[in-house]
Amino acid sequence: MPQINLTPTQRREKRADAHHLDPVVMVGGEGLTPAVVKETDAALNAHGLIKVRVQGDDREAREAMFVQLCDELNAAPIQHIGKLLVLWRPVPEKAKAERDGAMPGPRVVKIVKFSKSGNGRPQINKVKLMGNERVTQGGEIKRIKKRSKTTSVKKTFAD
Repeated sequence: MPQINLTPTQRREKRADAHHLDPVVMVGGEGLTPAVVKETDAALNAHGLIKVRVQGDDREAREAMFVQLCDELNAAPIQHIGKLLVLWRPVPEKAKAERDGAMPGPRVVKIVKFSKSGNGRPQINKVKLMGNERVTQGGEIKRIKKRSKTTSVKKTFAD
């Protein structure tokens, strides 16, 4: 896959964003293994902008790793300074929930009622509430009323 090409202005902004980041992936003495590539891909999916620390001393090998990572993972090379490599790739959008726009599901709530004298043990009841129900201050269960779409009286007289 080809790497992403950025303008110098975009690259400068990404470098500034990456300044405070710590390295997420470490490349050890064995070099760029498939496990390191997989972890780098997972980090790019999670964060988008990451730093990779390479432990080797050979600058040409680090540059080759940088180019190889960018090509394999379809990422943009942001910066190679010392033993740090900075990569960026847009974070993919997360899948939307299936219940988009649906009411909340049932939930279990504990209702604790203390004795009036304060000496007795409190009564604990577990109650299953549906999505449109709530527990009042006194421990009663009430349904939530739908709001009407009319405006307030004050707003009608203000005009």
